[in-house]
Parts: sequence; C-alpha cells; structure tokens
Amino acid sequence: MAPPPKTEVTRILRRMQGGDEAASAELLPLVYNELRQLAAARLRHESPGQTLQATALVHEAWLRLNNGEAAELWEDRCRFLGAAAEAMRRIMIEQFRRKQAEKHGGQFERKDLELDLIAAPARGQDLVALDEALSRLEATHPRQAELVKLRYFAGLTAPDAAEVLQISLATAERDWAYARAWLLRELQS
Repeated sequence: MAPPPKTEVTRILRRMQGGDEAASAELLPLVYNELRQLAAARLRHESPGQTLQATALVHEAWLRLNNGEAAELWEDRCRFLGAAAEAMRRIMIEQFRRKQAEKHGGQFERKDLELDLIAAPARGQDLVALDEALSRLEATHPRQAELVKLRYFAGLTAPDAAEVLQISLATAERDWAYARAWLLRELQS
C-alpha cells in the first residue's frame, strides 16, 4: 500500500495543532501501515528471541505520541514519522533494559528451544550500545544525532531527513557520513 499523500497528513497534523480532537482519529488510519512497516524494519534488526511485535510497538508508540502535547511539534509527515521513530526507539530500549533487569531473569541467558539452530548474537546489547553512543553524539553534535534518528530509526531518505532538519541535501549527506564514522568508532572502542 502506498503511503498517504504528504499534504493530507500535513493537513490533519495542522488540525491537531489547532486542537481538533477528531483529527487524531483520522490520522492513524492514514499512517498506520507506514508505522507498521517502520516498526517491522526496526524489529528485523533485533535478535530472534525478541518478544515485542511490530503491531504492539506501533500501538505503544501511538499512545505515547497521541498525548496531545507532542502534536504541537509535528509540522508535517516527516516530522511525525521522526517522532514515531524516536518513540519506537525508546520503547525498544526500555523493553530490552526491562528484560535485562534481575527481577525479570536478566541474570539468566535466554536460549531458544530449537536445538538445531545456532543462536544469533544478542542484538539487544547492540541496540543499547547504539543508544548510549547516540546520546554521546547528541551531546556534542545534536544535528548529526537527529539525522541518525531520522535515517536509521524513522527510515527516512536523505532528502526527507534534510527537509525535516531544514538543511541542504549535501549537508545532510556530509552529516550522515560523519555520524556513521563517529558512531562506528564509538561502538568499536
């Protein structure tokens, strides 16, 4: 299914900013498939034992986004998807940390019951390491960190991310190259 026209989503977001409570109910059906694809793409990078499903991730993110206060920040579809990606990232980090907590059996190693499969490396640890590195990047280079969130977590293209950040495409590409190299160095050390 093709994404909804940008103008329709933007029109509804502006109505939400104006306090139209019915607009929120119109927005979800328009962006649901796009959010579901975004969630599925994020979860594909997780370890096979991941218990969070794309639908649950979308619903939890929608609840966080639909609190009424955040709508003031959504000027267009790209910014909304960026906010949704950030909410999904936080939910995934929170869930991983909750699973690692001792009271949830975090001291035990989780094993798949299928003995013929070789367990994949724990990708959740990678997600936490990326989150921590991204926080360090954000402290010194906030625009580059925001670009990473939009590109990696929201799945936006370079032109869409540049539009959200109100920078040129060339600047976005330079920032992307810098941020990727910076994060790689941080994650390897």
